[in-house]
Order: sequence, then structure tokens, then C-alpha cells
Amino acid sequence: MKYLLLILSAILLVCCNKPINPKVHIYDQSIETIIDNSSEIEVLADSIALPEGPVWDEYSKSLLFVDIINNKVLKWNEKNGVMDYIMPSGNTGYAPNLGKGLLGANGLSLNSEGDLILCQHGDRRIAMTKNINSNSPIFSTVVDNYQGKRLNSPNDLTISTDGSIYFTDPPFAFFDLNTFSFVETDMKELDFNGVFKFIPESDELILISKDIEAPNGLALSPDERFLYVNKMGNPFSPTPPKIIRIDLNNMKSETFFDGSELLKNFEGNYDGMKVHSSGNIFTSGPGGLLVISPKGELLARIDFGHITNCAFDKDEDYLYATGFVSNPKVFRIKLNGQDKEAVEYPNQDND
Repeated sequence: MKYLLLILSAILLVCCNKPINPKVHIYDQSIETIIDNSSEIEVLADSIALPEGPVWDEYSKSLLFVDIINNKVLKWNEKNGVMDYIMPSGNTGYAPNLGKGLLGANGLSLNSEGDLILCQHGDRRIAMTKNINSNSPIFSTVVDNYQGKRLNSPNDLTISTDGSIYFTDPPFAFFDLNTFSFVETDMKELDFNGVFKFIPESDELILISKDIEAPNGLALSPDERFLYVNKMGNPFSPTPPKIIRIDLNNMKSETFFDGSELLKNFEGNYDGMKVHSSGNIFTSGPGGLLVISPKGELLARIDFGHITNCAFDKDEDYLYATGFVSNPKVFRIKLNGQDKEAVEYPNQDND
């Protein structure tokens, strides 16, 4: 009995003294119920020209993400690692564009049937395709215009429980990577960069906001009352970056989180985001990934380096993050997960 107690004491001592990861910065201890500050950051993929749009596919236990510059969707899972999955992804010749630059798909999501919904920069539309490996995917247009004028280049999206699609529409199809600036062109038909809601049942496109200069990532609060939108800063907008919260009951918007102060010390921008089931916002930002409470308080920062977007798996056991062009990797870190109902998609490929 004495030796058993000694062994148990030794195990407890080891477990209670796990080394803290210096890249995980906790500012409020309440977030430790979600973030394990001893978890290591894993690199799942490297040398991806511009990774973006991560989404978890529970049916195949895989992470889907894009390479915007190389116009393809990739797939990662424990069994097979990284593989090319859908090519082309966002530029098929459907719409006029500059012919070069950021033309592949960006934001990804899965609908209730398990089909892949894509924000296509080059084709300048929201499109849908089967969630299967293909070198000749068949895309159907979900929405490509507002009041008869072609969209700029849908960037990111989130789907509500009733199937409505919220998306941002900045002009990244007209962004010159050489000069790192937007190109003035008659191909851009809308004179604003919108945040939209598309209702598939009625085929109705509703303008939520046209006052955000460079809207990018967006996500709904768990109760779907609020829509959070990342507003990017330099070089995409002359004004500082911030997170805007829109009350969908009355469409009033407000600054939810001002990110200008962090830019004094860290590299990064307000790009993609996801909302955890706790209501906390996980967003790319200066210094890596920021965790912000529903009250707008900075709770934690995970230093992945400069990143573009993030995603959770079904049970929120892992957080995935995609890097920027200067940090062309895909990462994950272990979280304290949540139990949720299983998701089943019919008629899907489980490669």
C-alpha cells in the first residue's frame, strides 16, 4: 500500500507539473477550461503557398482547407496526411477577373447534406460541389450577383441553423500581389464591399452592411443573434483593423474589439474567425490567434505566427489554424474538448 501511494503521488506530481507552452499566453484564467497551456503546437502541413478556409469534415474525420494561390482544396487526416482533394477550387473561367493573383477558393463550409460550399474568388460567386476527390469538379452556383451586378469575390462564409449563408464580399479578385494593392478595373461592378445574407429557400440575397471597408472573416454567436465581422487594416483598408458586431435583430453595428493597439507589438491582421460553443471568439489577429470573450475582453493569445484562419473539429478537441504566405503551414493544438451529438452526412466519400 505504501508503494502504491508513492507511485500515485509521483504520477500526480508529473501530471500537475506539465511544462507550459511559451507560445500560449493566458490573460484570463477562465479560458483554461478550454485552452490547455501545456499543449504543443503541431505542424500538419508545410509549404502551402497561401493556406486558408479550414473546415472540419466529421464524416471523413478530415480537415479541408485551400491553397488560394494554387487554386485547390486540400485534405488532411491522421491516416493519409495531406493530399490534393479538389482542383480547381475557385477559378474555372466562370467570371472575368485579373487572370492572376488570389483567384482560388477561400472560405469553405459544409451544408447539412455534407456538400462543400465555397467562396470562389476567381469565379466571383458562392458555389457548391460534392465533397469528393476530383480533378474535374462540377460546381453549381449558389449566388453570384446582387441586384443584377456581379459580386466582387466572396471571401468567407458561415451557415446558420436554418441554412442561410452569411458571407463577406471584398474585392480580393482584384488584388495585385506584386504591388500589394487593389487594382482599379471596370470588372468590379459593385461600388461597395458588402456583408450579405443569402436565403436558399427563397433565393433572396439581403445586404447586411456596405459600410465595412475590408470585410473578411465572419461568424455567428451560438444563439445566432450576433454576427461578428473582421474588418482588415493596412494594406487592405486605410483605417485600423477591428472586429465589428452586428445585432441581427435590429441590424445595428458596433465596434466589438479594437485591434489597433496590438499592431504596435505584433504582426498579423484580422482575417478569419470561428466562434466556440462557449461563445468565445477565436480569430486571427496581431500575434497569431486571439481568444476574445463575448464581452470583448482578450482572454488568450496563441502564437502560431501570422495566420489567416482557424477551425475546430466536431467536439472542439482540437483547434486548427492556417498560416499566411510568410508562414505557409497548417497547425493544430489540443484543447479541452466538448461533447456534442454525432454528425452523419449521406452519400459521401470517406477517402
